[in-house]
Amino acid sequence: MPLYPFHIWLPEAHVEAPTVGSMLLASLLLKLGGYGFLRFSLTLLADASIYFNPLVATMSLLGVVYGSLSTIRQIDMKRVIAYSSVAHMNLVMLGLFSNNVQGVEGAIYLMVAHGVVSTGLFFCVGVMYDRYHSRLIRYYGGLVTVMPVFSFFFFAFTMANMSFPGTSNFLGELLLFLGVFAQNSFVLLLSTAGIVLSAVYSVWLYNRVVFGTLKAKFISRFSDADRRETVILAILLIAMIILGVSANFLLEMMHFSVRSLFI
Repeated sequence: MPLYPFHIWLPEAHVEAPTVGSMLLASLLLKLGGYGFLRFSLTLLADASIYFNPLVATMSLLGVVYGSLSTIRQIDMKRVIAYSSVAHMNLVMLGLFSNNVQGVEGAIYLMVAHGVVSTGLFFCVGVMYDRYHSRLIRYYGGLVTVMPVFSFFFFAFTMANMSFPGTSNFLGELLLFLGVFAQNSFVLLLSTAGIVLSAVYSVWLYNRVVFGTLKAKFISRFSDADRRETVILAILLIAMIILGVSANFLLEMMHFSVRSLFI
């Protein structure tokens, strides 16, 4: 992978950016661990899950804080999104081991919502990598003046990644925190550090890439999102909005199964 972007944008150049693999990892593979805990630990090993709950909560809290702090230190856009996903999955673990319906439903909802949001973010990074052949944040800035359509979609998914009200991640984290509060209010207090830190690295990434001055000495030609990219991002945005404003259709499908875990 080249570390420095080309000074001249070449639309015919073919770059093997692993965008599809990152999108599949974020939307599907990253959720397999949560599914395993939900399918086996909470059902076949229910007593052990209750016994080791303090250990899991401690490790999850450390994962949220350490993952978020590591995200702030990254200089590669793809790594920022990947490390933020680690922090979000540790929140999911808190919800899965909250031993109540609200926490488990919130964890499942957050996994679905995060699959949509992180897929959109990885695709946005792929759009920039396909044009400028670099994912390093230092080479970008001021894209809002030359790529307004892309900047809009990047803004929407960034807000969702920090669980802004009205987005899909917000409903998932709200249910999750309600479940954690019902179990242990002190754990909830510590886990809220993830909310603050997620806002820090999300706003930091967007501000560095979209605002500021153009780095013309690194990138000399710009191109906004084309029709194909706009359609894909619009589909993901619509899915995110639907999950953010109407949660009943998904919660109703999972409620009976989740409730059966605690009967």
